[in-house]
Amino acid sequence: MQETREPGHRIVVVTAGGPNPQVMINALAGRFGAGAITIIREEPESKSVFLKRRAKKLGWIAAGGQFATMAVSKFGKRFTQLRAAEILRDYGASDTDNPAVSVIDIGSINAPSAAARIRDLAPDVIFLISCRMLSRTTLSAMPCPVLNFHAGINPHYRGLMGGYWALATGDAANFGATVHLVDEGVDTGDVLYQSRMTPSKNDTLHTYPLLQTAASTDIAIRAIEDVLNGTIRPVPTTGNSKQWYHPPIWTWLWNGVTRGVW
Repeated sequence: MQETREPGHRIVVVTAGGPNPQVMINALAGRFGAGAITIIREEPESKSVFLKRRAKKLGWIAAGGQFATMAVSKFGKRFTQLRAAEILRDYGASDTDNPAVSVIDIGSINAPSAAARIRDLAPDVIFLISCRMLSRTTLSAMPCPVLNFHAGINPHYRGLMGGYWALATGDAANFGATVHLVDEGVDTGDVLYQSRMTPSKNDTLHTYPLLQTAASTDIAIRAIEDVLNGTIRPVPTTGNSKQWYHPPIWTWLWNGVTRGVW
């Protein structure tokens, strides 16, 4: 059965959930109204699937090292709660679930039923944040422009942990975030807006993405407004382009000890 559409714009946010996406969702709901937002929330990918896919691409040693960093970072979350609260306070942001925003739970955004559900919603724009990469088939089935929030400056820091790698490579000027159109590549679509910020010495691998998100809600809002108003102006990416991943545990420890980049 097709969804009943209320008057006004409709924005679909696709995410696997979590505090950082919730910060963005709350900002969008504050600007466009909770009734304008529908969340398509997919199940997070299992760690075993993640590990096998990463090992196939990079080898088991690299994948194991990256997985170890993820585990240590997750354990260290308890030690960064004060800094996370400070970021939310500084940017007037909230990561609390908003019960007024509709949520549709699905298995994967790339399931045919998910694409059908989105088409039934008839959105004006689709906004991705912390979700699976859309397959070619899924992307071609989307009925409107698809935007993505990326916690990194494209094209230099595509993929994962863009803020961390900017600092670890001595490129702090490119610590920031990008909102871009989605194409078939990994964060290779034309750029709509970018924002840059300066992390605190107390920030770590765990808080970098939260800072990048909380400090960048404005560019997400502007990009969506441009789509809704028909004033979108995509800019092709230029410069060095590289896809990054989680740092393996030995690289993370080395950068932490020698550069103070944790």
